[in-house]
Amino acid sequence: MSGQALGQGAADTAMRLRAVTGELAERFYERDDVVRALMVAVLASQHSLVLGPPGTAKSELARELTGRIDGANYWEILLSKFTAPTRMFGPIDVAALSRGEYRQVFEGRATQAHIAFIDEIFKCSTAALNETLGLLNERLYHPENGGTPIACPLIAAITASNELPSGEDSAAIYDRLLVRLEVGYLADPSNFAALVRSAVTDTSPAARTTVDLAALQHAVTVEVPAIAVPDAAVDAVCTLRAALRRKELVSSDRRWRQAVRLLQASAYLDGRPEVGDVDLAVLTHVLWDSPAQRSTVEREVLQLVNPDAKEALDLADAIDELEAELDAKAGQSRESLSTWAIKEANGKLAKAGKRLTAMRADAAAAGRSTATLDRVLTRQRAVHARILTEALGVDASMVKAQL
Repeated sequence: MSGQALGQGAADTAMRLRAVTGELAERFYERDDVVRALMVAVLASQHSLVLGPPGTAKSELARELTGRIDGANYWEILLSKFTAPTRMFGPIDVAALSRGEYRQVFEGRATQAHIAFIDEIFKCSTAALNETLGLLNERLYHPENGGTPIACPLIAAITASNELPSGEDSAAIYDRLLVRLEVGYLADPSNFAALVRSAVTDTSPAARTTVDLAALQHAVTVEVPAIAVPDAAVDAVCTLRAALRRKELVSSDRRWRQAVRLLQASAYLDGRPEVGDVDLAVLTHVLWDSPAQRSTVEREVLQLVNPDAKEALDLADAIDELEAELDAKAGQSRESLSTWAIKEANGKLAKAGKRLTAMRADAAAAGRSTATLDRVLTRQRAVHARILTEALGVDASMVKAQL
C-alpha cells in the first residue's frame, strides 16, 4: 500500500470512523484526544484503560462508541473482588443441570462480545483472573467443564478504573492494557455550563454516523495491517526508545511491537497509506506506567513530532502555575483577585493563547500533529475561563465569547 492511496472501501470506512470520532469529541467535552485514542485502539485491536474519578463519562463514552458500530455485540460489567467467572463468561444452564448435563449459557456475556467495557478492572477477583487474562491475551475462554476453549469475537476491551493497580494480580492485567488515558472533571467553566444546560436541553448532534461491523472487522484484520511502516518511522521509534531508556523509562519489547499497530491504525484513521511522524503522538498514551511519567514521555515523543514541542510544554507548565496560583488565592477578596488577574494572569494567558494558536497553525500547515497543541490550548482556555469567572466575575455562559 506504500505510495498509494487507500482503496475505496478502506477510504470509506476510515472516513466514517473519522466522522464518528468527530461527533463523539463534540458530544464529550474536553475528550478529543481520549476519543481519538480509543478509536485508534479499537482499530489496532488493542485494549485500553481510562483512568479517572467516578462521574467522568467513562462508561457512557464506551457505550456511545460501540453504539456507532452496526451489528456489534456490546457487553459491560462492574467488577468487584467477589465477581464470579460465570457472571462474566456465562452462568450454568440450570435446566441442563437438572438433566445431569453441565453446560454454560454464553449469550449476552463476554464470550460473545465484540467490544467489552470492564469497569473497575483492577478489582477482578482471583477466581476470574486467569480467564480474564485469557480473554484479553488470546480471545479465548476455557469453559468451566474443561471442554474445548471457545474463540471469542472480541475486537477490543475498553476498561476503566478510579485508581492505579496495586498487587501482582492487577499488575498482570495492567500490562495487557496498551493504551492508557487519564480523564478528569471538566476544567473549562463554559464547558461545565454547557454540560448543565444539556441536562434540560437535548444537545445531541443531528448527525449520527455509524459503520458496519463487517467493515470494521475488515479494517482491523486486513486494512490496518497493510498500512506501510517506512524506515523513517522505524528509525523514529528506535530513537524514542533510546531517549526514554536514558530517562530510565523502559517498556517491554512486546509493548513496543504492539505499539506499531497503533501507529498503523492512526495513519489509517487519517486516511493515509503509510505511517508518518504525526502518528507517533499516540505513543504518549502507551509508554508510561504511572501518570507522573506521562509528561516525560510526552516531551520525548513530541521532540520527534513537532519542533515546537518544548515551547508548547513550557507554556503548559506556566499555565499550570497560574492555575495553582489562582487556587492558592482562594478566600481572598474579589478586589485582590481582580487586581492580580488584570495586572498579571490575564495578560500572560492571552499571550500564551496567541502563541499556541500561531504554533498550531504552523504545525497544521506543515502536516505535523496538533494533538498536544490542541490539548495545551484547551488547558489555556480552561484556566483563562476560570480566571474570568472566579477573579473577574464574568458569567460562565459568556466566557467563550470573551476568549
